[in-house]
Amino acid sequence: MIVYNLFPLLAGRFSAWVPHIERAAAMGFDWLFVNAVQRPGASGSVYSIASYFELNPALPDPADPRSGEDQLRSVLAEGRDRGLRPMVDLVIDHCAADSELVSENPEWLAFDSAGELIHPSFEEGGKTVVWVDVAQFDHRGTSDPGGLYEYYLAVVRYLLGLGFEGFRCDAAYRVPPELWRRLIADTQAERPDTVFVAETLGCSPWSTLATASAGFDYVCNSSKWWDFRSPWLLEQRALIGHRVASIGFPETHDTPRLADEQGANPEALKLWYLFTALFSAGSLMPIGFEFGFRRSLHVANSRPEDWETPSVDLCQFIAAVNRLKASQPIFSEESPVIALPCPNPSVLIMWRGSARHGQEALLFFNTDFWRDQYVEVGDLRAFVQSDRPLVDVSPEFQMDVIAVTPFSYLLRPGQGLVLVTAS
Repeated sequence: MIVYNLFPLLAGRFSAWVPHIERAAAMGFDWLFVNAVQRPGASGSVYSIASYFELNPALPDPADPRSGEDQLRSVLAEGRDRGLRPMVDLVIDHCAADSELVSENPEWLAFDSAGELIHPSFEEGGKTVVWVDVAQFDHRGTSDPGGLYEYYLAVVRYLLGLGFEGFRCDAAYRVPPELWRRLIADTQAERPDTVFVAETLGCSPWSTLATASAGFDYVCNSSKWWDFRSPWLLEQRALIGHRVASIGFPETHDTPRLADEQGANPEALKLWYLFTALFSAGSLMPIGFEFGFRRSLHVANSRPEDWETPSVDLCQFIAAVNRLKASQPIFSEESPVIALPCPNPSVLIMWRGSARHGQEALLFFNTDFWRDQYVEVGDLRAFVQSDRPLVDVSPEFQMDVIAVTPFSYLLRPGQGLVLVTAS
């Protein structure tokens, strides 16, 4: 999955989505992920859903005589015609605290001993953050588990009927695996090609494994937060990679913009996109990353007026990375990854090997986004098992001839060098 995240509050009305879809298709993405599109509660957050069977009124174009549902089906078909399969958020951990469900089906929701709604919470920076605008579904304690499950299944069928073909399951780790197992199995029995992606940000590897065991096609990984040195990311990959494929990303709607974190340095944006695309079987990029946007996406307050004047245009580079990822089988699976020793601490060298495809890759990343860095190794052949020639498939500055013994190269700031064994 090479996923473009069209954030609906920034993109605006359905009638305004087509240029974004065309740009995503031109960059070589093959999935279009749209955040939750249902009617939100009073907070306006797309993740605080008040009505699961109505669309967010901010999205249909009032000038279009068609229903909002038909407008959405039409624009998703535009994407599908351009090779973009549509995916949407599935939010079943919680609903809006002011949803009609609170009064109509209180048995589905969790209440404390005082009879007050329980709001989901999480720990951040040593503090407990409570989502007061949402109410927790009582997945394990409800007196009507059959009715609650049938409601979830009806939500899935409604979204599939709108034209979506996959789901990013929000806060998947907070929903019992047995519920996911049943929901995924029942959905795929009706629609075998439906894809389920588990949002597992902030989870331990063990929690991620428990969630993945429910039958998810992908989980999210934490490559965005790696420092290119610490062992934890490769340890997580070793624990999880043999069980389920993962999706990496340089930023999401939940994180600060990378351009803001990196001072709008385009070389940093390029390196992070390349790294996260090649580290994982799947990759994801939110709208605006291609233009170096610095204003974070907001689940309630983003609007089309927040569209920024582009500081860079990385569309051609991203397209080159996506072509590379799609054309080399080793980068479409969760194959083993090893960090190799390098005398230059600013250069990361990684090896990937695929027994399934009989292919290996050597990756050189200059993690210094401001200066050239020199790398030298005695013999590239010592790093690979295959006797096949090495080919440079880098998105930029490809070498026609690779001198393997000795190998030396001056990496530009933030440059990634991608060598694969010839097929």
